Amino acid sequence: MSYHFEFDPANRIIRCHLAGHVSDEDLKEFYRATERQIARMSPRAGIADFSAVTFLDVSPETIRELAKLPPAMPDPSLPRIVLAPLPQVFGMARMFELQGEGTRPNLHIVRTEDEVWAILGVPEPKFQPLPD
Repeated sequence: MSYHFEFDPANRIIRCHLAGHVSDEDLKEFYRATERQIARMSPRAGIADFSAVTFLDVSPETIRELAKLPPAMPDPSLPRIVLAPLPQVFGMARMFELQGEGTRPNLHIVRTEDEVWAILGVPEPKFQPLPD
């Protein structure tokens, strides 16, 4: 799995693109990296983009474990979106949403990028790469 972070400074949106085969350990590392980037950038919204993921090899136990952790974006009022076009990824993201709904009430799981921008009300974001 590979991933990289981007930031839109005008709208204060952080986005991470994930790609390839994602395992349990990959997803856990991604969560830790997300916590670090959010602490550094203080975004007003976050997007986890799984559109380039080719295979999700993640157990339901890992999803439950991550959902029990404190949210990577501590403010529950801030929107966070998971872009999950593949049915398998969408299903796991929904499981995460249901398991963590008490601490992540503003989490949205969507299938298309158009849905992301409609939720955030941002017509043309301008992202810049973030260092790891």
